[in-house]
Amino acid sequence: MKLLIKFLTLWLFLFAASGTFSLADEPVTKVVLLGTGNPNATPDRLGPATAIVVGGNVYLVDFGVGITRAVQAAKNAGLEAMSQENLTIAFLTHIHSDHTLGLSDLINTPWILGREEPLEVFGPKGVEDLVNHTLLAYQGDIKLRAEGTQPSNNTGWQAVAHEIGAGIVFRDEYVTVTAFEVCHGQIKPSFGFRFDTPDKVIVISGDTTYCRALIEAAKGADILVHEVYSEAGFETLPEDWKIYHSAHHTSASDLARIANEVRPGLLVLSHQIQWDDLPYELILEEVKKEYDGEVAFGNDGDVY
Repeated sequence: MKLLIKFLTLWLFLFAASGTFSLADEPVTKVVLLGTGNPNATPDRLGPATAIVVGGNVYLVDFGVGITRAVQAAKNAGLEAMSQENLTIAFLTHIHSDHTLGLSDLINTPWILGREEPLEVFGPKGVEDLVNHTLLAYQGDIKLRAEGTQPSNNTGWQAVAHEIGAGIVFRDEYVTVTAFEVCHGQIKPSFGFRFDTPDKVIVISGDTTYCRALIEAAKGADILVHEVYSEAGFETLPEDWKIYHSAHHTSASDLARIANEVRPGLLVLSHQIQWDDLPYELILEEVKKEYDGEVAFGNDGDVY
């Protein structure tokens, strides 16, 4: 028996060394920034949307304006998994319009381009109304395409909403997705999401201020994608907007505090908010003043 075990061990080692088999062969997780914008109509930034790609599967977080175009751009750049047919699972942080305006695009465009599986959307209370009313708004278009002469299927336009709470909200062979409540002013509940994959831990903050729940959820993260606003730009605002943003979003210095506690492998700035025509990159400088870890200023189309 000992001889047999030695033989099998040697065989597995040689087979793995040949490149045909590997005991450590796991999917490579990538984070794709599809849109890094905010409610401001900045022409060079699409609405908030991020993709986690693992094992050939695509998991979306938020669906701002332009999401399917951004997905196609990522595929054209060489990410084969980023196909319209793969857009079947999406997670919503909260129901603010800049994070949801691409829902009708996400329901209809991939179906028109061949998606056969229904879209599943996981989000806070209110997401069921959002999905169902969007389907109702487009029922005329769906009927024309499904019953007319255009080639189509009768499943890919369907969408199913799952209203979630904090905790594990999704699991398959590639990811475990955990939702945690964040501190987005009076917008409750608002969620961030943690993705545990075979090779990485990815955390998406959603919209939030400095928040203990996020810090705890993000500990051990390889990549933390976090929203941020410029402090220099903030000082140019009228008082009512200062009150709003300080209660709903994260300043550069507060993000540095968060990062110093979490110490992620990489901090990625997204959903950046800047004002008064100041350069967006100034936000990066503000964070780096108080945080010495690896930081990337996210732009649409960036891949990590």
